[in-house]
Amino acid sequence: QVQLVESGGGSVQAGGSLRLSCAASGYTNRMDQLAWFRQAPGKEREGVAAIWRGSGMSYYADSVKGRFTISQDNAKNTVFLQMNSLKPEDTAMYYCAADRRAAYAWTSIRAYNAWGQGTQVTVSS
Repeated sequence: QVQLVESGGGSVQAGGSLRLSCAASGYTNRMDQLAWFRQAPGKEREGVAAIWRGSGMSYYADSVKGRFTISQDNAKNTVFLQMNSLKPEDTAMYYCAADRRAAYAWTSIRAYNAWGQGTQVTVSS
């Protein structure tokens, strides 16, 4: 199994920045790809960014391209999400995901078997 613990959420004003962290532990062979999802109240959970830990190749949702950056510290099995130029519409619970299912696109919640508890991000206008 894989255990994921997110941290770094908080409240900021529009235009501000936050850096989320996801510490992963457990079966490292199920950590080939780590991703960040978010879920706003009344909305479906959506993929924000993902990274292949071996190659470092990353993917982003169109809504965050140019503002968010996913990165990793492989030595510490930690993935980060640097969020700049935050907007009120970025307000959501942010979740880390791992244990990839190859049959699904990275943006699908079905693509991952392991999830963290989430960290809340609130952006005020």
